[in-house]
Amino acid sequence: MQRILQSGSPLSRRFEAAQEKILEWLQCGLAPRQLAFTLALGFAIGCIPLLGVTTAICALLAMMLRLNMPAIQAANWVAMPLQVVLLIPFLRLGHWLFRGESVAFNPAQLLLQIEAAPWHSLVQMSGLFGHAVVAWMITAGPALALFTILLTPLMHRISRLVPVAAD
Repeated sequence: MQRILQSGSPLSRRFEAAQEKILEWLQCGLAPRQLAFTLALGFAIGCIPLLGVTTAICALLAMMLRLNMPAIQAANWVAMPLQVVLLIPFLRLGHWLFRGESVAFNPAQLLLQIEAAPWHSLVQMSGLFGHAVVAWMITAGPALALFTILLTPLMHRISRLVPVAAD
């Protein structure tokens, strides 16, 4: 691990950049716990199994809850690869929860089904993704709490690096 984080390595530079950005947000008056919650919320929203809506949801939540917009969006963007990875597990969990009609995940077969009966396919897919969103909701609450708990001490530790302004 120490080799990976050697000074000057690409990963080391990314960690340093992230730390600098966190310090910047903390200097704007964010409390470490509030920043931890903001980052955790952005990450959790970023995993919703609906592609293309997370940025708008994060923006709306940031405005409604008076959270730091750049921080929540940064966490959302970091979560995007995980959103794609978790899409199938959320679809399957939603299918299992609601014992729905079996849907094949074969792309060629799905295209044929969409061509043959577009309206039926849309209704079937909307139900499938609706169930996936319910599955995400069940897991997002505990994940948000866990991420907030884990990030809060890290934000406190980083906040100690903020220089105190001289009076």
